[in-house]
Amino acid sequence: MAAFQKFNDFSEELLRGTHDFAGDTFKLMLTTNTPGPADAVKADITEIAAGNGYPAGGQVLAVTLTRVSGSGVSKVTVADEVFTAAGGTMATFRYGVIYNDTAGSKNLVGWFDHSTGVSLADGETFTADFDATNGLFTLA
Repeated sequence: MAAFQKFNDFSEELLRGTHDFAGDTFKLMLTTNTPGPADAVKADITEIAAGNGYPAGGQVLAVTLTRVSGSGVSKVTVADEVFTAAGGTMATFRYGVIYNDTAGSKNLVGWFDHSTGVSLADGETFTADFDATNGLFTLA
Protein backbone atom coordinates (compact mmCIF):
# COMPACT_ATOMS: atom_id res chain seq x y z
CA MET A 1 0.00 0.00 0.00
CA ALA A 2 1.12 3.55 -0.60
CA ALA A 3 2.46 5.63 2.30
CA PHE A 4 -0.06 6.83 4.88
CA GLN A 5 -0.54 10.61 5.09
CA LYS A 6 -2.48 12.04 8.03
CA PHE A 7 -4.85 14.98 7.88
CA ASN A 8 -3.78 18.05 9.91
CA ASP A 9 -6.72 17.90 12.35
CA PHE A 10 -6.18 14.22 13.15
CA SER A 11 -3.47 14.70 15.82
CA GLU A 12 -5.49 17.18 17.85
CA GLU A 13 -8.69 15.18 17.42
CA LEU A 14 -6.88 12.09 18.69
CA LEU A 15 -5.84 13.94 21.86
CA ARG A 16 -9.34 15.37 22.32
CA GLY A 17 -10.93 11.93 22.15
CA THR A 18 -12.68 12.25 18.78
CA HIS A 19 -11.22 8.93 17.60
CA ASP A 20 -11.54 5.71 19.62
CA PHE A 21 -9.58 3.07 17.73
CA ALA A 22 -10.84 0.38 20.11
CA GLY A 23 -14.53 1.15 19.63
CA ASP A 24 -15.37 3.45 16.70
CA THR A 25 -16.15 2.32 13.16
CA PHE A 26 -13.60 3.41 10.55
CA LYS A 27 -14.14 3.21 6.80
CA LEU A 28 -12.02 3.39 3.68
CA MET A 29 -13.58 5.41 0.88
CA LEU A 30 -12.18 5.87 -2.60
CA THR A 31 -11.78 9.12 -4.56
CA THR A 32 -10.15 10.60 -7.62
CA ASN A 33 -9.84 14.05 -6.02
CA THR A 34 -6.52 14.82 -4.32
CA PRO A 35 -7.03 15.00 -0.55
CA GLY A 36 -5.35 17.93 1.16
CA PRO A 37 -3.84 18.05 4.65
CA ALA A 38 -6.37 20.76 5.59
CA ASP A 39 -9.39 18.57 4.77
CA ALA A 40 -11.11 17.69 8.03
CA VAL A 41 -14.39 15.83 7.51
CA LYS A 42 -15.86 13.38 4.99
CA ALA A 43 -17.88 16.16 3.34
CA ASP A 44 -14.55 17.74 2.26
CA ILE A 45 -13.86 14.72 0.03
CA THR A 46 -15.76 13.70 -3.11
CA GLU A 47 -15.90 9.93 -3.17
CA ILE A 48 -16.39 7.87 -6.30
CA ALA A 49 -19.91 6.94 -7.33
CA ALA A 50 -21.46 4.04 -5.47
CA GLY A 51 -22.31 0.97 -7.50
CA ASN A 52 -20.78 -1.98 -9.29
CA GLY A 53 -19.29 -3.28 -6.06
CA TYR A 54 -18.42 0.00 -4.38
CA PRO A 55 -20.71 0.82 -1.41
CA ALA A 56 -21.64 4.43 -0.67
CA GLY A 57 -19.33 5.64 2.10
CA GLY A 58 -16.73 2.97 1.41
CA GLN A 59 -16.02 -0.26 3.23
CA VAL A 60 -15.76 -0.84 6.98
CA LEU A 61 -12.22 -1.52 8.16
CA ALA A 62 -11.20 -4.13 10.74
CA VAL A 63 -9.12 -1.98 13.10
CA THR A 64 -7.10 -3.31 16.05
CA LEU A 65 -5.50 -1.27 18.82
CA THR A 66 -2.68 -3.00 20.71
CA ARG A 67 -0.06 -2.02 23.26
CA VAL A 68 3.43 -3.24 22.60
CA SER A 69 4.28 -5.43 25.58
CA GLY A 70 6.52 -3.82 28.20
CA SER A 71 6.48 -0.37 26.62
CA GLY A 72 4.46 2.80 26.37
CA VAL A 73 3.94 2.27 22.65
CA SER A 74 0.53 1.58 21.15
CA LYS A 75 -0.11 0.50 17.58
CA VAL A 76 -3.15 0.70 15.31
CA THR A 77 -3.32 -2.02 12.67
CA VAL A 78 -5.85 -2.47 9.90
CA ALA A 79 -6.72 -5.71 8.11
CA ASP A 80 -6.39 -5.69 4.34
CA GLU A 81 -9.60 -4.70 2.58
CA VAL A 82 -10.65 -6.03 -0.83
CA PHE A 83 -12.86 -4.11 -3.27
CA THR A 84 -14.43 -6.25 -6.02
CA ALA A 85 -16.15 -4.80 -9.10
CA ALA A 86 -19.50 -6.53 -9.58
CA GLY A 87 -22.15 -5.98 -12.21
CA GLY A 88 -19.96 -3.65 -14.27
CA THR A 89 -16.89 -1.45 -14.05
CA MET A 90 -16.28 0.27 -10.72
CA ALA A 91 -15.57 4.00 -10.92
CA THR A 92 -11.87 4.84 -11.30
CA PHE A 93 -10.08 5.98 -8.15
CA ARG A 94 -6.57 7.03 -7.12
CA TYR A 95 -6.79 7.76 -3.40
CA GLY A 96 -8.02 5.79 -0.41
CA VAL A 97 -9.28 7.92 2.50
CA ILE A 98 -9.81 6.63 6.04
CA TYR A 99 -12.43 8.35 8.14
CA ASN A 100 -14.24 7.81 11.44
CA ASP A 101 -17.81 6.83 10.59
CA THR A 102 -18.83 6.95 14.27
CA ALA A 103 -17.82 10.60 14.77
CA GLY A 104 -20.72 12.98 14.14
CA SER A 105 -18.85 14.92 11.46
CA LYS A 106 -17.24 11.81 9.95
CA ASN A 107 -13.78 13.15 10.83
CA LEU A 108 -10.90 12.24 8.53
CA VAL A 109 -7.86 10.24 9.66
CA GLY A 110 -5.54 9.94 6.67
CA TRP A 111 -5.14 8.91 3.05
CA PHE A 112 -3.09 6.89 0.58
CA ASP A 113 -2.06 7.90 -2.95
CA HIS A 114 -1.77 5.03 -5.43
CA SER A 115 0.12 7.30 -7.89
CA THR A 116 -2.23 6.55 -10.77
CA GLY A 117 -5.88 5.91 -11.40
CA VAL A 118 -7.13 2.40 -10.65
CA SER A 119 -9.97 0.99 -12.71
CA LEU A 120 -11.66 -2.32 -11.98
CA ALA A 121 -13.61 -4.17 -14.64
CA ASP A 122 -16.42 -6.52 -13.61
CA GLY A 123 -14.95 -9.30 -11.45
CA GLU A 124 -11.57 -7.62 -10.87
CA THR A 125 -10.35 -6.85 -7.36
CA PHE A 126 -8.23 -4.25 -5.62
CA THR A 127 -6.65 -5.01 -2.25
CA ALA A 128 -5.95 -2.15 0.15
CA ASP A 129 -2.85 -3.81 1.60
CA PHE A 130 -2.17 -2.38 5.05
CA ASP A 131 1.16 -2.97 6.81
CA ALA A 132 0.38 -5.67 9.40
CA THR A 133 3.84 -5.49 10.98
CA ASN A 134 4.24 -1.76 11.55
CA GLY A 135 0.55 -0.91 11.62
CA LEU A 136 -1.21 2.11 10.26
CA PHE A 137 0.59 4.19 12.89
CA THR A 138 2.15 3.94 16.33
CA LEU A 139 1.99 6.29 19.28
CA ALA A 140 4.99 6.35 21.60
